[in-house]
Amino acid sequence: MDINDDHQNAPPDQPKQTNELSDGEFKAKTNEELNEENPSRRKRKQATEEQLNNPLHGVKLAQILERLVDHYGWEYLADRVNIRCFMYNPTMKSSVRFLRRMPWAREHVEDLYLLMLDDESFQIK
Repeated sequence: MDINDDHQNAPPDQPKQTNELSDGEFKAKTNEELNEENPSRRKRKQATEEQLNNPLHGVKLAQILERLVDHYGWEYLADRVNIRCFMYNPTMKSSVRFLRRMPWAREHVEDLYLLMLDDESFQIK
């Protein structure tokens, strides 16, 4: 009798026996447990109170630009921030690329984003 014959004779409706936990029994590991398993793993820093209060904290530049374009449109952005990538054939890719290279332009866009957030929070109240 071959070893494979035992598996072929088993009823198909029975689950395979494994030592792994099922999906319902999954237990997430804590950072301490993960750090013990892999000592070279960098411990994550907790965000400071100042960072948590900053509306730009954790928001990517592409997300900022997408929200601005959805809210205002490219024409308004071109009027407010005088850069060619907003005026002529604007695309997300070219604009994000330019803003990453030019800190002065990024500051202008971030200021517009903060103004937009202030306007939205003012309208909600």
